[in-house]
Amino acid sequence: MPSTDELTSALRSADLRVTRPRVAVLEAVHQNPHADTDRVLTQVRTELPSVSRQAVYDILAAFTTAGLIRRIQPAGTFARYEARVGDNHHHAVCRVCGSITDIDCATGQTPCLDGPDPDGFTVDEAEVIYWGTCARCATQLPREDPAPAQPERI
Repeated sequence: MPSTDELTSALRSADLRVTRPRVAVLEAVHQNPHADTDRVLTQVRTELPSVSRQAVYDILAAFTTAGLIRRIQPAGTFARYEARVGDNHHHAVCRVCGSITDIDCATGQTPCLDGPDPDGFTVDEAEVIYWGTCARCATQLPREDPAPAQPERI
């Protein structure tokens, strides 16, 4: 977790004015990877109770535009925010609990990421979301019974 001085420096480097709400939002995103707006707001309000929901939305949008944070939104979910930026990583989303885990970018042969080059289009980033069941949920799911035995014929 970056220090307050490092967060302040990051804001200045992005040409953003340093304010208590901005520092608090950036700190909340760093402390809660893949947090939605409500989670960020709840944490910010522990320190700054009067911060409005709209202020948090505006700050998150400004940080996303400035490249300080990344906004992701897997299909059917709320927007989430993370501080891990600039490395083109992907995500695994659990269909049971909704947890999101970072997955490093695929390396080696990646035919699905080496798309066509229509009209000179250059790919500079690929967003991949893996859907499935996390290890914690997999151990809690009821096991399927084998096929029921067939009744004997007399």
